[in-house]
Amino acid sequence: MLAELYIKNYALIEELAMKPHQSLNIITGETGAGKSIMLGAIGLLLGNRADTKALLNTEEKCVVEAIFEVGAYHLQAIFEEFDLDYQTSTTIRREINPSGKSRAFINDTPVTLDALKEIGFRLIDIHSQHDTLLLGNNLYQLNVVDAYAQNREILTQYQVYYRAYTQTRSRYHKLQTEFKDFQKEYDYNLFLWEELHKARLQAPEQEELENELQLLERAEEVKTKLNRILQFLSHSEHSALDELKSLVNGMNSIADLSLIFNDLRDRLESCRIELQDISKEIEREEEKIEFSTERIEEVNNRLSLIYNLQKKHQVTTIAELLQIEANLADKVKKVQNFDEELANAKAQLAEAQKTLLAQAEILSASRQDVIELIENELKGLLADLGMANATVKITLDRLEPTNEGIDLINFLFSANKGIAPQEISRVASGGEFSRLMLAIKYILAGKTALPTIIFDEIDTGISGEIALKMGQMFKKMSQRHQLIAISHLHQIAAKGNYHYFVYKDDSADRTVSRIKQLESDERIYTIAQMISGSTPSESAITSAKELLEVN
Repeated sequence: MLAELYIKNYALIEELAMKPHQSLNIITGETGAGKSIMLGAIGLLLGNRADTKALLNTEEKCVVEAIFEVGAYHLQAIFEEFDLDYQTSTTIRREINPSGKSRAFINDTPVTLDALKEIGFRLIDIHSQHDTLLLGNNLYQLNVVDAYAQNREILTQYQVYYRAYTQTRSRYHKLQTEFKDFQKEYDYNLFLWEELHKARLQAPEQEELENELQLLERAEEVKTKLNRILQFLSHSEHSALDELKSLVNGMNSIADLSLIFNDLRDRLESCRIELQDISKEIEREEEKIEFSTERIEEVNNRLSLIYNLQKKHQVTTIAELLQIEANLADKVKKVQNFDEELANAKAQLAEAQKTLLAQAEILSASRQDVIELIENELKGLLADLGMANATVKITLDRLEPTNEGIDLINFLFSANKGIAPQEISRVASGGEFSRLMLAIKYILAGKTALPTIIFDEIDTGISGEIALKMGQMFKKMSQRHQLIAISHLHQIAAKGNYHYFVYKDDSADRTVSRIKQLESDERIYTIAQMISGSTPSESAITSAKELLEVN
């Protein structure tokens, strides 16, 4: 429900604020006073194109803002879809800057025009004689049937199954594509994997081999230097260790003469032991070192293999090669196991499709059950609206499953006797379409929560008893839904709970549009003017009073 509307600096509107009643609101006024301008401003809240030409004062921004009570509309999911905080009292605002830049907000959060359109059209439904696109839309027609059938729970359950089906189908198709891609690369991947697997790579071996190669290539130099040290320490006739041992023995004879001599003797012994250990370790290492051309060739070959593999796979470490080997193994294994995986995915898809189609049949049956009821009710309502020979035929054809089911709904219409019903867009004139759309919304009003409906002079071309019937339909719809009707007929204007009058104000330098809510006497006079002209007669005023008393 539209709780508040505020328009500033738009076309002829300097500033306008109104709080529509929750039932039937009537808007009347002189031609060109600004009724259609209001609809243009509201259209901005539905994502319509913004234009700086619409600014009354080109140096100030235009603001159109509306507050809606949305608790009955089940909009939580779409708010989540656009990552918006859901509030039962929702504010939508559109701004146009003098530069031409347009911005949109929902609950003070900036949004795209797509988000504004998706949410806006669920809150306001503007219906005019020329708006035939909505009713000609098959999805809208399907929604009409669903609302009449009140099958929200059936449809919701179907859509759960449909999401599961589409996810399963996507997985199956993805597996098929992967299988084809992997199959194309299988032989090459297998070759690469076998090459790496055969190499039997070990993570630390590259560094170890590189160190070993350095030692092998300088083996003679290293062996010579170690032998020289060994000669000095232990392998010569007067080696350092022998001499040091003799010195330690010499110190033993004088160690008891002084604590200092004793300490020096111990330190010399420690040096001798340390040098003896060094000598033995050097000897062990020297014995290990052998100059071997065969081993040098073997290490070089191994390193060449590692370097070539790294270059081939554009990496620098064995760890990276091992990861590539593991990835290739997965790809090879996946192809080898694909038959079983595809078979499982295909079986899951078949089961998901079976479940989906079973629920689709239940949904389709619920729609089929109400089609004749809708046709008959629309025929009766159209007769009340002066179209006694009008016929509505609703066809139901089968489709592949979609998010809405397996049904293609099409409303066919004929306004004249003996003329076969055809698609609405081909046969309905503006006035006929308006009355058909009113009839459809009238029957929906008793079945579901409708957004705020704005009827824009759909009473053009009717009068008398038909106007009264239309007014009665407005009145009954407004018992459960908010309606705003822009009208030029006194029969309809008198039905309103609230009556707003749009007029031009020429009191300042610039003409502007204004709106006011009419009090009782003002309303009588305005309706009398609609009956007999700008200077109403006494009989017109009496008739106006009678119309208001009846309503």
